[in-house]
Amino acid sequence: MKRLLITLLLPLAACAPARDIPMPPSDNRAEGSTPALTETYWKLVELRGQPVKTARKDAYMVLKTNGDVQGNGGCNGMGGTYTHTAPNRLAFGPMIGTMMACAEGMDTEQGLHAVLEQTDSYVIGDDGKLQLLKARMAPLAKFEAVYLP
Repeated sequence: MKRLLITLLLPLAACAPARDIPMPPSDNRAEGSTPALTETYWKLVELRGQPVKTARKDAYMVLKTNGDVQGNGGCNGMGGTYTHTAPNRLAFGPMIGTMMACAEGMDTEQGLHAVLEQTDSYVIGDDGKLQLLKARMAPLAKFEAVYLP
């Protein structure tokens, strides 16, 4: 009897709708491919050669295809514009943002804003990290792609 009941109920259970289980963002790029400059969540991992300390909020930016940039400096939201000309040329316009004071993240935020003002070029390395550059100096900042469109 139990065997008959299981045989009858098993197909019904297979037809039941699956529950929606939230999935974390994933890196959906093909292995070995380079992330795109635009529409990618770029998390700041290094600023002027120093690793970025983890704050309450990630310092990150997303360069939109329409020339807007949005993100967070580690404390406050930020936004502005950028221009991408010629291969690997990149410049940021003035950034605007909220003006909260935070116990952590303010140094990172101020440093990031200064770097964005100085940036004139970029490279996305074989490791998939975005490096913001000025002339032939050492990288001003490094970002890693957290998830891709």
